[in-house]
Amino acid sequence: MDVERARQGIGSVQQWRDGEWQVRGISGGSSVKTYRCPGCDQEIRPGVPHVVAWPADGRGDLSDRRHWHRACWGARDRRGPVIQRGRGAPRHG
Repeated sequence: MDVERARQGIGSVQQWRDGEWQVRGISGGSSVKTYRCPGCDQEIRPGVPHVVAWPADGRGDLSDRRHWHRACWGARDRRGPVIQRGRGAPRHG
């Protein structure tokens, strides 16, 4: 048994409107860095279980991986893209 792979979680391919994604669950114990979730633009702190996803088409590299909160990944078809604004940008709504 590959202990490192077991710590990282088992991956699967998931079909979404925007294509197929390789998705792997990350346990809280193996999460040691802070990431920014593209679904909500909030931090995923070390120790927080989450998922990492990247295009399953084989194109791209490690920079194409994105770390998501589990709930944000599950809701991505129901949400619009998060618009990242600078601190001085006006907020509407």
